[in-house]
Amino acid sequence: MAEWVSHVCLAYALFTVAGWAVDWLDGRWIAVGVVGSILPDLDRLDLVVSDEFITAATGVPFEWAGINSIGGAVVLSAIGALLFTRPSHQRRGFLLLFAGACSHLVVDLPQRYADGLMLTNKYLFPLPPWRPPTPGWYVSADRWVAVVAVAVALVVFLVDRYRSSAATVGDQ
Repeated sequence: MAEWVSHVCLAYALFTVAGWAVDWLDGRWIAVGVVGSILPDLDRLDLVVSDEFITAATGVPFEWAGINSIGGAVVLSAIGALLFTRPSHQRRGFLLLFAGACSHLVVDLPQRYADGLMLTNKYLFPLPPWRPPTPGWYVSADRWVAVVAVAVALVVFLVDRYRSSAATVGDQ
């Protein structure tokens, strides 16, 4: 749970700050980017529906782990983009879903793993495996990561509100 809070708060902060420079990136589109930030963790659906069940039901080899990768982010972002009606919105939707998913993967890179190496081989699928050493800054269960993410999101939220109210006062 703390991991999802971290990803959502950091994506909110990232897209809100980007929205200060990009005119069309308003609250609706920021929400799309935030949704993208949890797409890689949809591989946890294996806790509800096993790989074997889907393979048996479809007759096609299936593995949830592929979702937590750049390739999985591309596929899920493309599927999500189809939910928008206008082509321009589909492009924006894809871009923001994919950027959110990539933010998730980047935030996960410096985690501490037992073998001391990054999980880049998993994230870069289907590219050849490459596993540099991880800085090991945190474990996904560390609560301080969620506290820092919430604090960053709160600061960005307050700055954004101040910017909005200052712009409103300046327009009058």
